Amino acid sequence: MATIEDFKKIELVVAQIKEVKEHPNADRLYVLQVDTGKEVRQIVAGIRKAYTPEQLINRKIILLANMEPAVIRGETSNGMLLAASDENGMCLLGLDREIALGSIVK
Repeated sequence: MATIEDFKKIELVVAQIKEVKEHPNADRLYVLQVDTGKEVRQIVAGIRKAYTPEQLINRKIILLANMEPAVIRGETSNGMLLAASDENGMCLLGLDREIALGSIVK
């Protein structure tokens, strides 16, 4: 079981997708540039089958910001976006109103 202390270690923030590129070495991955309100960082996300670049540009997402960097098929990912999936496909977790970039998810 996770404790409240475990949850407090996770830094979830609101970010906005600024740039989308197809990953050069993987047909289901995008390389995204996301703005956290403090910085722009690169993440790699396996959402290419579910979303077009046009559907993603300027979209606000929930970002796991304090994840250890990982190299995914040659591209560095500095975070992870949150999504859910079921038999009908993938769904990005989002917001129900406008909120500032960098806002903390609690």
